Amino acid sequence: MKRRRGEHSEPGCLQAWAAENRALAGRWRAARCSGHGEVAAQEVRQQRDGFGELLLRMRGLPPALPTLPLELTILYNFLLFTVGASDSAVEGEAEGIRQGLLRVLEACGNCGQGLSTEELWQKVLQEVTVEELQAPLHRLGALQAARWMSASRLSSTTLLIRLLSHAEDLGRAHCSEGENELLSLLKAWQLPAEETSLPLIQRTEDLKEMLCTTAAFLQGLQELDAGNFSTALSLLQEAAEGFCTKKVLAQIYTCLGCCAQRMGKPQTALQHLKRALQVDFQCLPALFHAAAVYHELGETDVELQALALLYEALVKKTPAAASSSQCSLIQMELLVHTPVLASLLCHHYPSEVKYLLAQRCLQDGRVTDAVEHYLDLLALLQEGLQQQVPLAGSSGLPRIPEVFLEAASALEQAGRHQDVITMCEEVISRTADLIPRMLRLEDMMEQTECPSPEAGLSQKKESLRCLAWRAAGFLQQGWAWANLGENKEAITQFSRGLGDLLQVRLSGSGIEPTENLLPEVEVLQEIRLFALIGRGVQFLELGKHKEALLDFQHSLQISPGDPAAATYLVQALWKLNRKQEAATHWQKFSQSSSVQDGKGRPCPLYLVSCRKQVMFPQRESLARSVQDFLRTTGQGPAS
Repeated sequence: MKRRRGEHSEPGCLQAWAAENRALAGRWRAARCSGHGEVAAQEVRQQRDGFGELLLRMRGLPPALPTLPLELTILYNFLLFTVGASDSAVEGEAEGIRQGLLRVLEACGNCGQGLSTEELWQKVLQEVTVEELQAPLHRLGALQAARWMSASRLSSTTLLIRLLSHAEDLGRAHCSEGENELLSLLKAWQLPAEETSLPLIQRTEDLKEMLCTTAAFLQGLQELDAGNFSTALSLLQEAAEGFCTKKVLAQIYTCLGCCAQRMGKPQTALQHLKRALQVDFQCLPALFHAAAVYHELGETDVELQALALLYEALVKKTPAAASSSQCSLIQMELLVHTPVLASLLCHHYPSEVKYLLAQRCLQDGRVTDAVEHYLDLLALLQEGLQQQVPLAGSSGLPRIPEVFLEAASALEQAGRHQDVITMCEEVISRTADLIPRMLRLEDMMEQTECPSPEAGLSQKKESLRCLAWRAAGFLQQGWAWANLGENKEAITQFSRGLGDLLQVRLSGSGIEPTENLLPEVEVLQEIRLFALIGRGVQFLELGKHKEALLDFQHSLQISPGDPAAATYLVQALWKLNRKQEAATHWQKFSQSSSVQDGKGRPCPLYLVSCRKQVMFPQRESLARSVQDFLRTTGQGPAS
């Protein structure tokens, strides 16, 4: 009886509700043609409120079949504005869709309480056969598919589209081997004809096309993440041919570029990345990835140009362009936001890009440019521009002391020795209070085998890093003083660094090479080696050959067979007139030098210049002297 009374009162209310729906839709069409930015955003919120109030009035009455097509249409329009007003992932419509489905079942004399959303859709689509409800249900189905896609629930989406298409077996039948089932179902999905008397804010056909593009994009990203690059490339290419905004199209081309790069096709990658920038010049991740591809190809000039353009664009902070499709309240930007995409489209800070410029120049031997970039970077850091300094652990920017030390390395190679001393003093002074009096490597090695005391191990690793930075500061100061001709001051700085390094006990007794060292300890060993060789060289310059010999012997204990240490040891013995001993060592080291030279010990960038400086400068001259001695003593081949 309730339904009959409701039906008796429907014609007047139904006409009024339909007229209000048309008025709201007409108002939106007018605003869409003229409004942009904040005006459009305000209009979206007002339209959402208007459709929401209308929907509440309709739901104040029991559901009835004659009113349901209009009610579901108004619900569809309201949910579109809910998403548009939130400017976030498709989340606001979940309960709205559920309530709509429950009212459909109630009007048909059924109940869906207690069912999951998937079960509710299955019950509605299998039991409700009213012709007038098919188009409204398909519209809500498109919204539900969009919501599930935004949550990467592709299996639920596939099941829903199969139900909407009445294709329990049709989907698989039409999906040939190697073809994507979800995409096949979406393409084959036949939407019922729309009722012209019930205007829509966004055409269901447009939403379906967007779902096709989204499905290809999402699954392409999944395959890319799984390492199935050929499948990923095919899906992403299909997405690039689909329905989307320029912003999303540029993102798709960027992902295609990354996929091609991982497939070992750098030229193809560059084509896709250039296409991304042509579509949307504000797609800065494409420029970043292009620089990485040029680096891989060894085209340093073009790589640096790309990084310079990226830095300039980031500093200018060009405002984002308005969407080119104001008519679509649901856009792909709201549907595709996976961790894989976030990683590929990672936002980079100006400081990160400036550091890359400095680093690449230093690695390529462009010392003058490297110095300029490092000083610019340090100015950014010292001005405290937090918005330009990333704080996340995934940042490409190294720790601040390392930046200072790399800058000092660049300054040293540029011959600005006094600036090196000043730069390193900053590191030394700021790390002085961060280093404990004694660190025992044995304890740390035991902790790496025991998973429980992670915090303690992390703190000790941090102490090792601080110790390495401080010791490296002394090391670089030592070489700066040496290049200024101040041998005694250089010895003092090398000794200060070596004194700090004594705070780490590398083994139970003495200093012995340790296998499987922590990376932080390997760096300390490298610094110790360079400091000992550096101090030994200064002792040689001052004629203190015995002191020099001791340092070279200690350096060979740290790194047996190191070419520089071995050669300097031979020279020290030679100057002490211990020529037979020197010749014996020379023969021994010559036999293993090819093996040692090929190892290429990894070295932090801020230590590369130190490694260059410890190399023996007159190796050929010393070699001739030793060989002459061996021949004259009958130990070598006759000339």
